[in-house]
Amino acid sequence: MNLKVNEIFYSIQGESLYAGLPCIFVRLSGCNLRCVYCDTKYAYDEGIQMPINDIMGQVAAYHCRLVEITGGEPLCQDLTPDLISTLIEKGYTVLLETNGTMDIRCVDNRCIKIMDIKCPGSGESEKNNLNNIEHLTTHDQLKFVITDKNDYVFAKNILAKTCPSPFPVPVLFSPANDLLEPAVLADWILKDGLDVRLQLQLHKIIWPDVERKR
Repeated sequence: MNLKVNEIFYSIQGESLYAGLPCIFVRLSGCNLRCVYCDTKYAYDEGIQMPINDIMGQVAAYHCRLVEITGGEPLCQDLTPDLISTLIEKGYTVLLETNGTMDIRCVDNRCIKIMDIKCPGSGESEKNNLNNIEHLTTHDQLKFVITDKNDYVFAKNILAKTCPSPFPVPVLFSPANDLLEPAVLADWILKDGLDVRLQLQLHKIIWPDVERKR
């Protein structure tokens, strides 16, 4: 049994509480969403079939202990939880970027899940699975990509309805690249005294003219 892999590369982690750390990225092919601002459309279909052992071999070549499984949407592939558990058993710290639409209970609890909640500006907010919030653990993270004030209000309302205060997991608000100025989002957060972390896409600051993180 194989996973369809778009790319495996070594770069700087740029979109979580682990931002700034060297990280091995395993980008899996396929996604069940088509977000307006998606910057990884090349991962929708492109990729090659690889057994888990071959993926592990490529990961081991980089001599780094932090691995992120990303996409696309990694949980579109049935073997993704097996890959995650295999990496963890080999001593890796594993991050999973997931779009929040698919049941996360299949994922090893030792994995650090960075879960999106899609706002209306994505064009895909009706597909959120808010039940997933109940299954996040204290080492997981909840992320909202914000395109405008409507998205910001939507995100605040989701938090008010689904998360007790203080929030049980770190909450990240990220301005959509080229759609919302970070300073504007920062002002909204400060005005409301919201207990969230403003997150910038670090790799796009380091390499502004490069399509991919590496």
